[in-house]
Amino acid sequence: MLTVKTPQKGKARRELEKRAPKIVETGKKTLILHGRKTSNVVNSVLSDLYHLKKDSAVKFSRRNEDISPFESGGETSLEFFSQKTDCSIFVFGSHSKKRPDNLVIGRTYDHHIYDLVEVGVENYKRMESFTYDKKLAPRVGSKPFICFIGEGFENAGELKHLKEVLLDLLRGEVVEKLNLAGLDRVYVCTAISSNKVVLTLCALRLKKSGTVVPRMELVEVGPSMDLVVRRHRLPNESLRKEAMREAKNQPRKDKNIKQDTLRGKVGKINIPNQKIGDTVYYHTKVGDTFVPSKTKGVKRERREARMKHESNERAPKFQDMLMPKKSKKAKRERREAGTSEEGNEHASKRQEEGAE
Repeated sequence: MLTVKTPQKGKARRELEKRAPKIVETGKKTLILHGRKTSNVVNSVLSDLYHLKKDSAVKFSRRNEDISPFESGGETSLEFFSQKTDCSIFVFGSHSKKRPDNLVIGRTYDHHIYDLVEVGVENYKRMESFTYDKKLAPRVGSKPFICFIGEGFENAGELKHLKEVLLDLLRGEVVEKLNLAGLDRVYVCTAISSNKVVLTLCALRLKKSGTVVPRMELVEVGPSMDLVVRRHRLPNESLRKEAMREAKNQPRKDKNIKQDTLRGKVGKINIPNQKIGDTVYYHTKVGDTFVPSKTKGVKRERREARMKHESNERAPKFQDMLMPKKSKKAKRERREAGTSEEGNEHASKRQEEGAE
């Protein structure tokens, strides 16, 4: 039987919690590797790509002779490195006589190969070959614009697949809101033919336009290259459905609640229409004018209060409740005694009158 080892230290537990599957995934990390043989162009492309994604990329400097992503059994080491570094996107560079200046860009699902795109690099220009104001250089961690130009990205199947892979590779972490001042670069992808794309990085300069929306200017800062699609492998249907499946227990979104930096949590309460215009008022005539009196609801409240007061008066007092109750026999004897005393008084009065 397989034994499952649990981490004993807090640092290891926290690291495993970061790598555990989440309902809302964070940004994808990129793994950059060298093949059995590479050229100067491939080395420059991998170095520039690592410089652009330095905050979310891992680069291996050693060469890997046993990695062949498109061949069966050649992706074992690649999947191991993906699990070791917790990277879901990889860029593998190689060079051969049959496929010179070759790049393989792929994605993984559950640290297994999901899909692959192989491109050839042509007309490459390094970042150092461009002259521009260094103040316009893209900052590390900033969010980029990604622009796709051409009908090939909508019609050609190879370019459609390349567009999906480039989006995952370049966009970084997905956010809902973005400050316009934090946008400082644009990736421009232009489809020239059904299998060729020109990829260029431009700096974004914002200038005054006399309106709320600023005027934008693009300054090419590099790198720049032509990507020619050579091979691509789509995921099978069952793996695609498994990767696209959404979790059922998604976090519930609180409606009408927002966070404010000064006031903290602020809520919004929706009150239905009170229909004040439909309220019935009673008017009394004072002189020649009619003055609105109390509403029907107020009168009802006063009537209920009066009835409650009367019920309290009718209720027995506390002292009476403490006194013992008299039986019917005692009441009857008391009544008879009272009548006898009254008869004796009348008899005594008659005798006195007779004596006089």
